[in-house]
Amino acid sequence: MTLFSRVGALILALCLALPAMAMSLDEAKNALEPAKSQGLVGETPSGYLAAVDSGQRAADIVSAINDARREAYKKIAEKHGIAVTKVETVAGKKAVDKTPAGQYIQVNGSWVKK
Repeated sequence: MTLFSRVGALILALCLALPAMAMSLDEAKNALEPAKSQGLVGETPSGYLAAVDSGQRAADIVSAINDARREAYKKIAEKHGIAVTKVETVAGKKAVDKTPAGQYIQVNGSWVKK
């Protein structure tokens, strides 16, 4: 096996392993409330989560949940014939309003403990 073939095989193996290393939606859902309570992630007015903490776990949770939210918002928008941005804005307001005291929300681009 040539060096080129070995490198190619290694790259292929890594690419196939990346999805397995990503956090599943179920794992993210289970980790969401504790992460919010610990101040790792917070709600934004855009309808999506954002990482308050710069750690990888927070980023993984945010990514998995936001991907699911993005798909849900798209389906809602299509069903009602409205722009996705409208759905995001309404969802963001609801999420921020429902956030319990002691958890983080984003206000004018800054994190605030509600």
